[in-house]
Amino acid sequence: MKFVEALRLAFSTIATHKLRSFLTLLGIIFGVATVIVVVSLIEGFNQYVEEKIADLGSNAFVVNKLGFITSFQEWIDKNKKNKDIKIEDLQAIMEHPVYVKDAAAQVGRRVEIKYEGKTLQDFVLRGVSHNMIDIDTVRIDQGRYISVQEEEHSGYVCFVGSDVVNQLFPTLDPIGREIKIDGIPLRIIGVAQTIGTIFGNPQDNFVLIPITTFQKIYGSRWSISIRVAATGPDTLEKAQDEVRVILRARRHLKYYDADNFGIVTSDAINNLRKQVFGTISIVTVGVTSISLIVGGIVVMNMMLVSVTERTREIGVRKSLGARRRDILKQFLAESTALSFAGGAIGVALAYGIGRLVTALFSLPTALPIVWTIVALSVSGGIGLFFGIYPAWKAAKLDPIEALRSD
Repeated sequence: MKFVEALRLAFSTIATHKLRSFLTLLGIIFGVATVIVVVSLIEGFNQYVEEKIADLGSNAFVVNKLGFITSFQEWIDKNKKNKDIKIEDLQAIMEHPVYVKDAAAQVGRRVEIKYEGKTLQDFVLRGVSHNMIDIDTVRIDQGRYISVQEEEHSGYVCFVGSDVVNQLFPTLDPIGREIKIDGIPLRIIGVAQTIGTIFGNPQDNFVLIPITTFQKIYGSRWSISIRVAATGPDTLEKAQDEVRVILRARRHLKYYDADNFGIVTSDAINNLRKQVFGTISIVTVGVTSISLIVGGIVVMNMMLVSVTERTREIGVRKSLGARRRDILKQFLAESTALSFAGGAIGVALAYGIGRLVTALFSLPTALPIVWTIVALSVSGGIGLFFGIYPAWKAAKLDPIEALRSD
């Protein structure tokens, strides 16, 4: 019997018993759907972290006082031990750069914004260098960014996020208007493109002013962070080493002394994500995969019932010349096709659930094509594996005894 003929007979049998086939497939459907939904959430989360959290800019990394913090105790220890990062550190980095293309300073705090009786609470005010726009991921939507002259002369100007505009100037052009922060008037010169949220936390609720203006208003005793851009992706590590050597020299650290400053990179963020969620992902996928085994057992049970019901049919086929391998092939094709169909339905269901989860809860989901192929292959493989015993049992039936069956 040709493989195509075996598949034709398999689909014909499945179509004849639609309800029973569907009920048999429920285990495979929900098993595949569960696994794919979990994988979609994991993949979506990984992409989300890489795009929105780990993206520090083109070939960029951040130098700050604390570095990458993973525990409260670490935060306490580094606050005591590490020294503040100052403007002088930025100047030293840019004095004779080799692998460093550019560097910009940033410092921030939470503030209250006012405009004609309206008040915005808990917004982020950041003092930045004029060249931060060339390194940061923020992009201009309207107007312009902070200029060199405005930084040099501590200009009272600001570049705002879209949340400021949407809440204070929903129907007005914001460019040229003045807002007040801690009683200080600041003229809006530009608006940033909308960034969105990260896990529900808004990222457009910020106001940027020249770092010199920030220090003029709040003092220069704040520790800054420095965003550094390397000359290219191949020199990123060399640029980090260059900055590390400069800062260690400025702090008179010995060879065996640990850094008393922090360097945050995209790789460090992604590595932490892999450490935290890698094991969780494996365990979660493994646990949900158990449902596929249960689905395979249900398929085997249904196929055994089918063999019993079709004993006479098997006897007729054998008496007409069907060989054992033909019967074996027929039942294996039926169990495989049945499970493959369940896998396809499960993938479609998982895709729909993923879209629904994203729409309702703003949780990122992603379904790579490779996992779709894996899911369909695994579901078909389960049908093949669990169909071996029923198919073997059908193939070894004695044709005469089978013809006597009612």
